[in-house]
Amino acid sequence: MAAQKSAHAPDKPIPDATRRSQRSRQAIYDAALALVGEVGYPKTTIEGIAARAGVGKQTIYRWWSSKADVLLEAFLDLGDRAAAAEGQATYAIPDTGDLAADLKAVLRGTVDELRDPKFEGPSRALAAEGLVDEQLGRRFVAKLLEPSLQLYVDRLRSAQAAGQVRPDIDPRIGLELFVSPLAQRWLQQTAPISYEYTDTLVDYALHGLAPR
Repeated sequence: MAAQKSAHAPDKPIPDATRRSQRSRQAIYDAALALVGEVGYPKTTIEGIAARAGVGKQTIYRWWSSKADVLLEAFLDLGDRAAAAEGQATYAIPDTGDLAADLKAVLRGTVDELRDPKFEGPSRALAAEGLVDEQLGRRFVAKLLEPSLQLYVDRLRSAQAAGQVRPDIDPRIGLELFVSPLAQRWLQQTAPISYEYTDTLVDYALHGLAPR
């Protein structure tokens, strides 16, 4: 009877390994970002991330080789989730036909992100660590900076096609006129970053310093 009852017992649901794996990854992402924000990058460890995420240390090492790799992927995931929350597949620079307004709008969004504690700690840690860890620095540029810079290149080329920017301008150099000063001020913390500051950068970049 016992065997017969067992034969007719309802099947237990099979655990969804993919879903469980994704939950673990998300917990690790959240733990890495939280720890960097709380104790800083140097004091963040794989052991600390594992304990915070409620997973074994070996789980992290199965997917990543270092805490830098964890943090970089966690930061990319954070950006993807922020874009999804805003209903965007990816971040993009608007093209309304008004180049100055479009650049000011996206740079104001950058100011908001750089001042957001969720983004500030991890992004500052990655930028600083990338200066001393050459391999991490290359990945940081390739995965985080380069895609963002390419959006500016595309928008400036669109403006060139519309006759709003001189055709001889190199967009890769042109974008540095407003992106680089913002990054430098934020990294060095020489002065606060604000909407007024980035609006002024755009005006200076597009109209120059000489009298019109």
